[in-house]
Amino acid sequence: MSDVPRLGLDALERLGRNATFTPPEVDPRALRVGVVHLGIGAFHRAHQAVFTELAMAAAGRDDWGIAGVTQRSTSVRDQLKPQDGLYTVLERGPGAAPPRVVGSVREVLFGAGDPATVVDRIADPAVRVVALTVTEKGYRRDGTGRLDRSDPEVAADLGGGPPRTVVGQLVRGLQRRSAGAAGPVTVLSCDNLVGNGQVLRGLVHDFLDALPAADASPLADWIAASVRFPSSMVDRIVPATTDDDRADVRAVLGLDDRGVVVAEPFRQWVIEDDFAAERPAWDLAGAVFTDDVAAWESVKLRMLNATHSLLAYLGALRGHDTIAAALADDELAVTAEALMIEDVAPTLRVPDGLDLAGYRRQVLERFANPALRHRTVQVAMDGSQKLPVRLLGTVRDRLAAGAIPRQAALAVAGWMAYVANGRDARGRELPLDDPLAGRLRAAVAVGAGDPKRLVDSLLHIEEIFGADLPEQEGFRAVLIDHVARLTA
Repeated sequence: MSDVPRLGLDALERLGRNATFTPPEVDPRALRVGVVHLGIGAFHRAHQAVFTELAMAAAGRDDWGIAGVTQRSTSVRDQLKPQDGLYTVLERGPGAAPPRVVGSVREVLFGAGDPATVVDRIADPAVRVVALTVTEKGYRRDGTGRLDRSDPEVAADLGGGPPRTVVGQLVRGLQRRSAGAAGPVTVLSCDNLVGNGQVLRGLVHDFLDALPAADASPLADWIAASVRFPSSMVDRIVPATTDDDRADVRAVLGLDDRGVVVAEPFRQWVIEDDFAAERPAWDLAGAVFTDDVAAWESVKLRMLNATHSLLAYLGALRGHDTIAAALADDELAVTAEALMIEDVAPTLRVPDGLDLAGYRRQVLERFANPALRHRTVQVAMDGSQKLPVRLLGTVRDRLAAGAIPRQAALAVAGWMAYVANGRDARGRELPLDDPLAGRLRAAVAVGAGDPKRLVDSLLHIEEIFGADLPEQEGFRAVLIDHVARLTA
């Protein structure tokens, strides 16, 4: 590989146009930064960065380049900086387009290593949108959904240290922006949280409430007048990149791209049309602007994401390495469809123009795509954060309607068995990658060997299940039955 040149602007220009790949739709050298994105992982690069580049091309604009912030490690910066921010999106599956080289990312910052520059970027008058994909746990909420002030890094940010949390970076950036008269800005969450814009607005105000009143009051007034927090719903399956994926891109480009991201051909973005200032013409790239994101969001979280989690936990327990392999298991395929039909569909308010039965079939077709190789243990990560937003809303709505959500309970039981068993049907270790891993292991130790004790021990983790669900005897009984079978 050492004799293969690295992807970069000069190398790409030498390649010229080629039918085997799609070059950037805009001239990366001409782009000016107008978006700061917190959490520049694979999903952002396969989703919002692509929409943004296509929007600039369609509108003839060059002022929506992206400054991405990597929060947890330097890996993305180290991948992209030597490549002038360029990387390839490799689509897998039926209808896949040729590999696309994306040029909308113009800068990558390491938030933990250079927080002052992140604050400066947010305060830049040229920036009119700050967006986020930091996953559920990146918001650092406590069991009630408020900002977790006991988190050491949140506490350090509140104390005036260089901000290392996304909420701290946002507030300090907005504070600097206000002081510098940089103009209004929109803060756009793109994470899988119910009402993600409202959640983020609430966390920002939680942070302000913990500051001295002399600092907080004028900033709160400025935010009320100059900042908007629209909600959005994003959808694209983006599995982890493998060495084979990088080799395939190398064969097409003749260049070494260490920032390759893999995605399915499908992509969707629904955005609340509530912006404080100008926005990219994302609608020209296929995004939907609406006043009713909540309905779209609920369909996606409860049908697609919940079914993804069900297949991840039950599939991993059975020894299936990928979501596609899990769906090829006839029993799991029936269970996945039953979850959507029996438990989820009755709880939904269907958006205008959406065929729910067609959406359900499309979800299963996408999950069945074997080319994606989306690993079950990857989808199983952070279960304590995902269950409340993907499954427990459905559980509560069905219980309120007087029904026992047996299929949703099976998905929850799959998570419990995954946590408790620690190994799949083939004896391989199941990794427990979760911010509450210590609490979960302690709960499993209390309930070891007894399905009833195991369910009660996990069900009483209030950060996940609240105070209400442990009191639901019908739900608890079904969980115990499912867990007994899954842990046998």
